[in-house]
Amino acid sequence: MSVFKLITSPTNTFNSAPIGIFDSGVGGLSIAKCISERLPYENIIYIADSLYAPYGDKSVDFIIERVNVIAQQLMATGVKAIVIACNTATVNAIEQLRAQVNIPIIGVEPAIKPAALQSITKKVAVLTTQATSENKRFKALIDVHNNGTQVIINPCPGLVEFIEQGQQNSSACISLLKQYIEPLITAGIDTLVLGCTHYPFVQQQIQNIVGSQINIIETTVPVTQQLIKKLAENNLSANPSQKGDCLFFSTLAAHQQESLFCQLWQGNVQIKNITI
Repeated sequence: MSVFKLITSPTNTFNSAPIGIFDSGVGGLSIAKCISERLPYENIIYIADSLYAPYGDKSVDFIIERVNVIAQQLMATGVKAIVIACNTATVNAIEQLRAQVNIPIIGVEPAIKPAALQSITKKVAVLTTQATSENKRFKALIDVHNNGTQVIINPCPGLVEFIEQGQQNSSACISLLKQYIEPLITAGIDTLVLGCTHYPFVQQQIQNIVGSQINIIETTVPVTQQLIKKLAENNLSANPSQKGDCLFFSTLAAHQQESLFCQLWQGNVQIKNITI
């Protein structure tokens, strides 16, 4: 894996070391894209663990193992911060990872608090993976931030697979979305939280189903803002005058994913294989 040159001079407060971002697959590109647009001067290394996607149906032990292996690989390149661009990985593995490393680790959590605060009907739903829906940390987050609002946890098995296969516009994917969302509309929700980083790639399809009466909340901007904050606090921000590079890696054969990466990134992307 390529390594960006580090600026380590004590007289230089800027640092061109890369930011490591990873997900179980392509979902984290939604966050990586936001970071790249808001911090165009930062270098980025993105790893898609697509060989093992989705994480949502994996055991907690397996998720922790993959998070640690990928984080170790990123640390070996000299990254200055790591973004776990995966809700399932965040709720299951971020605390133990933070205990092991001394660089900022930014995770992704469903936006329960803002959803609960803005809900008029006091009925909110969260679309998640199976693993996230069963996680104690995630449930505790709801208990703390529900603000008296009913929060419906709605796992969506199969949805990540459609996105990983580039089939998010297929009739089968739309049918699956309707199966998950229409009962929530009937239940009277007015706010829908996307609790997986893959799901922003079907946000328009979801909006078409729920119409204008239901507000959709996702977390790409809050995660980016938290990263900006942590880089500033640790004096790790890159020189704004430089142009950052983005390197993309996948544990799945690159030729199987390159067109999907380009589609989701909305630009030309070259992927390199990585075996970890």
